[in-house]
Amino acid sequence: MRRFALSALAILTALSAQAAGTLKPTSSPDLPIQIKKHHLAVVINNGWARSEVTQVFTNPNDKDLEAIYTFPLPKSASLSEMTIWAGEKELNGEVVEAKEARRVYEEERDAGNDAGLAEKDSYQKFSFAVSPVKAHADTKVRFVYYQPLPIDTGIGRYVYPLEEGGTDDPAASQFWTRNAKVEEHFTVDVELKSEWPVDDVRIPGATQDAKITKVDAGHYKVAIDREGAELGKDFILYYRLVDNLPGRVELVTYKPDANKPGTFMLVVTPGMDLQPIKNGADYTFVLDVSGSMASKLQTLAAGVSKALGQMKPGDRFRIVTFSDNARDLTNGFVDASPQNVAAWTEAVGKLHTESGTNVYAGLQIALDKLDDDRATSIVLVTDGVTNQGIVDPKEFRALLKKYDVRVFGFLMGNSANWPLMRVIADATGGFYQAVSNDDDIVGSIMLAKSKITSECLHDATLKISGVETFDKTDELLGKVYRGQQLVVFGRYKQGGTANVTLAAKLTGKDETYKATFDFPNVDASNPELERLWALDRIEDTQTKIDGGVIVEDEGKSTIQNLGLQYQLVTDYTSMVVLSDADFTKHGIERNNQKRVAAEHAAQTARASQPIVSHHVDKQQPMFNGGKSHSLGGGGAIDPISGTIALTLAAAAWAARQKKKEGGDAS
Repeated sequence: MRRFALSALAILTALSAQAAGTLKPTSSPDLPIQIKKHHLAVVINNGWARSEVTQVFTNPNDKDLEAIYTFPLPKSASLSEMTIWAGEKELNGEVVEAKEARRVYEEERDAGNDAGLAEKDSYQKFSFAVSPVKAHADTKVRFVYYQPLPIDTGIGRYVYPLEEGGTDDPAASQFWTRNAKVEEHFTVDVELKSEWPVDDVRIPGATQDAKITKVDAGHYKVAIDREGAELGKDFILYYRLVDNLPGRVELVTYKPDANKPGTFMLVVTPGMDLQPIKNGADYTFVLDVSGSMASKLQTLAAGVSKALGQMKPGDRFRIVTFSDNARDLTNGFVDASPQNVAAWTEAVGKLHTESGTNVYAGLQIALDKLDDDRATSIVLVTDGVTNQGIVDPKEFRALLKKYDVRVFGFLMGNSANWPLMRVIADATGGFYQAVSNDDDIVGSIMLAKSKITSECLHDATLKISGVETFDKTDELLGKVYRGQQLVVFGRYKQGGTANVTLAAKLTGKDETYKATFDFPNVDASNPELERLWALDRIEDTQTKIDGGVIVEDEGKSTIQNLGLQYQLVTDYTSMVVLSDADFTKHGIERNNQKRVAAEHAAQTARASQPIVSHHVDKQQPMFNGGKSHSLGGGGAIDPISGTIALTLAAAAWAARQKKKEGGDAS
């Protein structure tokens, strides 16, 4: 097996950016269902976010209609509630098998009864159907989803996606027209609670209309009210913890019954001295010039050109482009002399878009004819919408497994190909991160900067002993990067004293970090954890299906069972919204009703309490006073070239360390 470092910057852009909103067939003579009001209420606390979206739809037509609404699927989101208010009647949702949910919804819709349906469309979006929306009347719809929000290099980031990535096939785009306008008010309320002091809160693109209130050191509130807004731009919130916080271990649990298993979320924030990277190596740029990159090609060219300009004497570079097929523009590596840099900067600036996207072909050429004696990095810039050549994630995994590679995935835009990137990251021990088209790109660079310019831990494992745990996130972590939080979801049988050990290699030396603390035998304060744990299991299972690690039928059965038991909308389960009487008529049990009641009771209790500390290794610190992050520095970094340059440095250092240690190339 050849051993090189593959650093893939995967920027997934929109094919033709669209907004969340209501849909109607292009051939329909009816006026579109209007969005009268749109309200987003977010609570960020305990390492996850709860997003509650309430919309009022109005029908301007003289007849009753069905409202169909879509919005991009947030990363790692567990859709758990849907409520419809039809006049004075309140309808709530229950998750059942997907085909059954649609059958029941269509039966009730066709009978003229009030009903709703929430479905997941692969990795792209959530779709909601509501019927009927009465003529010249309003219907209020509410849905809730949870998602984990780990801190990265001291930065928390929340995104409410509204701009669709445009990855639908052309036929779908031609069939539907979209109404993305909010007629009256688009409002946002965010409550941020942090055990650790927050230094700053930033909302890109909303500096004028966002009211940010500091309640105390770790408690902020944000309010936005926009009149006549378009649902075409993502809402993004960054918060930065104060600098030089300690490395730490935090534990959140839910175990309401002492005689039954509990659920936990263990968050380890390493505090250790990871040295900076200084030198360079060979670089291969693999550039997507397919038609979907039309709006991004100029930015791509500018970023690559600036990255070329930052190379040092002795560096070499290579440029590969791909659309339907791939070609090596430079015919191998060329020296990074001022003359070559100038010539190829001009050539990249003249690139034009072509047709399809064959990512696999681009990677194949990039991995061919590598110099065993030189550290080589590959930078992949693509929208990731693979529609030509090999598209099966299993084949990508097989290709990458032939090399000792790592992937940094920066996914720009919504409706991105998360399944493919998860497989690539899983196969290479790397990681990926979303970058919204409306993001504060410098903020994203800050999240990645210290990580990709510093050494990382190798062959890391996180083990729990003393307390019997099961069905948890894989304990073999692989690589751990500076500022990266390790988030482990799992189940445990009984409370007791646990020993947690993080073992890894650092610069060829074995390192061990330990902590001892208690798992409670009764804790009813965080029932949402069960859904987050189930979603973690679902995502892990789907990645193994996509990568060919487990049999597809077995994996689908696992996902469906988890969706039904923990009431989550998945590829194989959907949420049908009915009246109490109609649930009884169809023989559908009210499992979600019970789960929601427990969650609401816990949320009400937490709202009246001070911020709870989940820091469990105070008495025996795992990292002996080490700091978890220190961003330091300053100055603006160009959105693309800054990321590429930092990524190149990280990959080069990793390959050199590999040769020095004779071990794993980070």
